[in-house]
Amino acid sequence: MKDRTLIVLAAASVVMAASIPLTPQWLVFLITLALAKGLVVLGLVLLMRTGLVSFGQGLYYCLGAYAAALVEQSFHVNDAALMLAAAVVAAAAVAAVLGFLLAAYRGIFFAMLSMALSMILFGLLVKSAALGSTDGFNIATHSLAGAKIEGSAGRVLLGVTIVSFAAAAAGLHRYLNSHLGRLSAAIRDNELRVEYLGASVRNVVHLNYVIAAALGGLGGGLTALAVGHIDPDMAYWTTSGEFVFVAVLSGTGNVLAPFAGSALYEAIRTLANQYAPNVWQMTLGAAMLAIIMFAPDGLWSLFRRRARAS
Repeated sequence: MKDRTLIVLAAASVVMAASIPLTPQWLVFLITLALAKGLVVLGLVLLMRTGLVSFGQGLYYCLGAYAAALVEQSFHVNDAALMLAAAVVAAAAVAAVLGFLLAAYRGIFFAMLSMALSMILFGLLVKSAALGSTDGFNIATHSLAGAKIEGSAGRVLLGVTIVSFAAAAAGLHRYLNSHLGRLSAAIRDNELRVEYLGASVRNVVHLNYVIAAALGGLGGGLTALAVGHIDPDMAYWTTSGEFVFVAVLSGTGNVLAPFAGSALYEAIRTLANQYAPNVWQMTLGAAMLAIIMFAPDGLWSLFRRRARAS
């Protein structure tokens, strides 16, 4: 079948960007949040394609948010571009160091160790009065690459998020179709054979881990700018569990799947909070049960079935 991923990605990005002036403010916030969290899930999907499930992506999600906030707090720079750059660099740098440890583990050991590292960050932030302890602190942005955006920050940030989403999805799509990207699926199936072919499994896992962390940091930075507040709960294990939930919900068949799954997740949670605030977790659980029963490979498998049938 012809791969139309980049065409669909470009069309979706253009439609979303063109509709920004007409989108109500509440929907602007919701879309920004869905796309930002979709970036974190996109990195998680890359790890899952390698046969790894991380319950610690909240570590880089939180690191990105705090790095973006500290640029403003410490250097009094409230430019969105610089804050997001700091978020990506901080997350990737920490992952480059921790990757030497995590690249040696697989299965449940990788999942639990990644979660443990995330909880260490949570504990450090809770005990740090200088960073707001359990309350966190507020942040704000007033410019983008030197241009003032006061009064329209929400819509401008949505535009930045759409560009980030399109660039990240297109870049990862190219990566997955490259030599290293194809090795990821081979490692998931049989890493011993990959070693016999002369490739380094550990190096590929390490690289994928850093890429996933960078995407997590970018998603955390965008979320921090959209919400205007950060707190240690961004590193808590339940936050990482949400990302795994969305990854399972969306499936790993395509780079667009995490964004579709994230949008659906945010829509379900918003509606459930509004109309059934006391049982919204049960609503999400029922949605997950339905996906497991009728689309065990995720929502994207429904599109693949339709494409094969046609």
